[in-house]
Amino acid sequence: QVQPAESGGELVQAGGSLRLSCVAPGPLFHMYAMAWFRQVPGKEREFVAVIGWSDGGRLTDYGDAVKGRFTISRDNAKNTVYLQMNSLKPEDTAVYYCAAGPLFATVPKKFNYWGQGTQVTVSS
Repeated sequence: QVQPAESGGELVQAGGSLRLSCVAPGPLFHMYAMAWFRQVPGKEREFVAVIGWSDGGRLTDYGDAVKGRFTISRDNAKNTVYLQMNSLKPEDTAVYYCAAGPLFATVPKKFNYWGQGTQVTVSS
């Protein structure tokens, strides 16, 4: 079992960059796929990025809205997953959630453990 906790969200200007971090303490962190989702009021939670659990050649996947701009990575020694966000746009404004699950997936229901979220606001 892991309990993700996100940090790093803040107000940033359009075109800027931001790095989110998610720490998930526990000895089994390396066995979980880790993902980022985001949500704005009145909309469903949207897939952002996922990274697999394998130590070598980790699989990654990205939502269409962020491909080429965002990069997900993980450091198993620190029980941490990162989301590097570049070329930010106002439409990236959302609460960003970190999630852990047993499968390499892109839908929220496949993830068992969720953080509380961190607010990212991109001003135009």
